[in-house]
Amino acid sequence: MRSEAQAFSAAQSGAQHKAATLNEALAAASAAFAARNPLSARQYEQAVEVMPGGNTRSVLFYEPFPLAMAKGEGCRLWDADGHEYLDFIAEFSAGIYGHSHPQIRRAIDAALDGGLNLSGHNLLESRLAKALCERFASLESVRFTNSGTEANLMMLAVAKAFTGRSKIIVFVGGYHGGVLTFGRGHNAVNVPHEFLYAEYNDLDSVRGLLAANPSEVAAILVEPMQGASGCIVGEQDFLAGLRELATAQGVLLLFDEVMTSRLAPGGLQSTLGIKPDLTSLGKYIGGGMSFGAFGGRADIMQLFDPRKSHALQHAGTFNNNVMTMAAGFAGLTEIYTPEAARALSARGEALREAVNARFRAAGVALRFIGIGSLMNLQITDKPVRSVRDIDSSLNGFKDLFFFHLIENGIYLARRGYVVLSLPLTDVQTARFEAVVAAFIDRYAYLLPRSQHAAT
Repeated sequence: MRSEAQAFSAAQSGAQHKAATLNEALAAASAAFAARNPLSARQYEQAVEVMPGGNTRSVLFYEPFPLAMAKGEGCRLWDADGHEYLDFIAEFSAGIYGHSHPQIRRAIDAALDGGLNLSGHNLLESRLAKALCERFASLESVRFTNSGTEANLMMLAVAKAFTGRSKIIVFVGGYHGGVLTFGRGHNAVNVPHEFLYAEYNDLDSVRGLLAANPSEVAAILVEPMQGASGCIVGEQDFLAGLRELATAQGVLLLFDEVMTSRLAPGGLQSTLGIKPDLTSLGKYIGGGMSFGAFGGRADIMQLFDPRKSHALQHAGTFNNNVMTMAAGFAGLTEIYTPEAARALSARGEALREAVNARFRAAGVALRFIGIGSLMNLQITDKPVRSVRDIDSSLNGFKDLFFFHLIENGIYLARRGYVVLSLPLTDVQTARFEAVVAAFIDRYAYLLPRSQHAAT
């Protein structure tokens, strides 16, 4: 098995030949990747025989084939070919506790000892619900789902029922789950709500939609930071303006904090000082198990109260499954405490600034954007206020960055998405910074140049 140091050394020896173009460098990197990972290639070939494109989760696919992971421990992963990686993607923000955290395992084991499927209310669900309502101030009442996608679907359903209106304002570049994705607008797999498309960080675009659809808009659905589109940060004035507009127009403000709730003890809404009407949660809160939740104002959530006639129905066999309820409570109350949340965000801020200082010093137009422990590489040194500011024709540089980091034992998303988890320490973040520095040294002559003088 190759160590991280051996992988790093191999990469440096490979840098002796300089590719003449980005395409040539990508071809060489892809070929080297394929040569190093024959067992992952074989695993992918077997998957193709029984799964469309060998895939059941679109985001995990990349050319020439995806790595097949065989094991995880702490902040490390091992692939089918035995290569070891530092995990800097953390299950796309769901894996905040690392792999097989002992306290999470104990909680799951204890739940299993009591029975896996109990076919009724259990002793664990209200305990986790109480912890969530105490942690997130806008949650007066909460219900569980199996994913963030489901949580957002239920939020939209209750918003329409509560207001008696049919239209939903969403934002270009938004992502709220596999059937609520708005990367560049309409998507064929989306559920058929009446969506109105506004521009992110553009309050006038929202005003225009509200004016053109008087008394027809039920809700505004927004991420305080657009995660899947590249960690595009919502501006304070924009998000506060949405709150004011929603209140004035009788529209519900829905915050999708499935990804961003980790960024502060009470979610990003607590940092912003904005109270949405409803909030969706997911990812890490289930302790690594399948999880989603939505909640907020009690007068809205009471529509689901089964004691009332004509209550809204919300089914789900595994909504209150004991493994998620146990793991989620242990994680939120014992491990990801408010102090731990603040420390992880500070570590992310420090890493992003350190890496960006490297880019600035080298005079290259690359930057990581984001907040705290969530960040994404962008091939620009200009402000990114919406997905319109991202030039997809430059994604080849993100691909090159990905291959370089994989070659050097750092696992991240192909699109340049980086997520920190609790097991990462200063040792691992220093390693990440060193590998990025080596990427700059290796490919600076190919990278787009900054139009700003280095400071």
